[in-house]
Amino acid sequence: MKLTRWVRFVGCALALSLFIAMTVPTSAQQGAPVNPTAAAVKEQQLLQELGKIQGRGTIPDVKSYMLEQPAGREWRQFNEVTLRWIGAIAVLGMLALLVIFYLWRGMVRIKSGRSGRKIERFNGFERLVHWMTATCFIVLALSGLNITFGKPLLLPLIGPEAFTTWSELAKYAHNYLSFPFTLSVVLIFLMWIGGNIPNSIDVEWVKRGGGIVGDDHPPAYRFNAGQKLIYWIVVIGGGASAVTGYLLLFPFYATGIEGMQLAQIVHAVVAMLFIAAMLGHIYIGTIGMEGAFEAMGEGTVDVNWAKEHHRLWLEEEIRRSPKGARAQPAE
Repeated sequence: MKLTRWVRFVGCALALSLFIAMTVPTSAQQGAPVNPTAAAVKEQQLLQELGKIQGRGTIPDVKSYMLEQPAGREWRQFNEVTLRWIGAIAVLGMLALLVIFYLWRGMVRIKSGRSGRKIERFNGFERLVHWMTATCFIVLALSGLNITFGKPLLLPLIGPEAFTTWSELAKYAHNYLSFPFTLSVVLIFLMWIGGNIPNSIDVEWVKRGGGIVGDDHPPAYRFNAGQKLIYWIVVIGGGASAVTGYLLLFPFYATGIEGMQLAQIVHAVVAMLFIAAMLGHIYIGTIGMEGAFEAMGEGTVDVNWAKEHHRLWLEEEIRRSPKGARAQPAE
């Protein structure tokens, strides 16, 4: 009987201990507040520990396994904030300066009036290359600006459907017109490199305001210092835009994702500054200076215009043709 009671006592003690062991953790969990994210790995923790978030995949393109990296966030911040400020300051700032300058200075007139005689300044091939460059540039500039400013500015005005159609057309135009633009930049470099090497005449031209500020007209050869500046902006800026643009147009052939992000940043910044510089060039060639547009529009300029703005070039032309055979009466 004693043994039976002892066995029963031990059994009850074990059962009671097992019951207490099972109920205490449960009651503790029920009494504490529940945090559903306490055991989850945070996105920022992964970025800090690994520098990137990468998944797994079965397709051959392993680059697609990359989900997020810190550089991607910096790139997004640049495009959505920094680039828009750069573009606004460069483009709108240049437009504002040109308006103010025109109101102050007005059109630069031919002081001695028109002579009634014309002299050839650019031949047909030079003008063809120039206008091919200009046409491609305008389309590339507008379609490129749409990438940066289209969504916040144009989308609310024309609506999603029209904006989608326009953006798709702009994308194709931007991609395909890059090829003739690049060709024209190369041709411009080869055609006019001989006349665009800086020299001491350019220093004097800058000191005297280039005929734009004040009424002085410093002498210049075929291209003055301002035109040489535009030439090198087109060659260097156009070349940089072309190289970085083709890295984006043909992705991952020459670089990885980091290189493409850098190429896009360079492409965008150079393009914004390029557009601002070309606005100044367009201003001088149209409403900024009397007779300037005729050089590329008709290929000829008035002799008095040439005498005031490119006297050294005109003297060279006269020496080549002493009897003035190249000077034609104006019609």
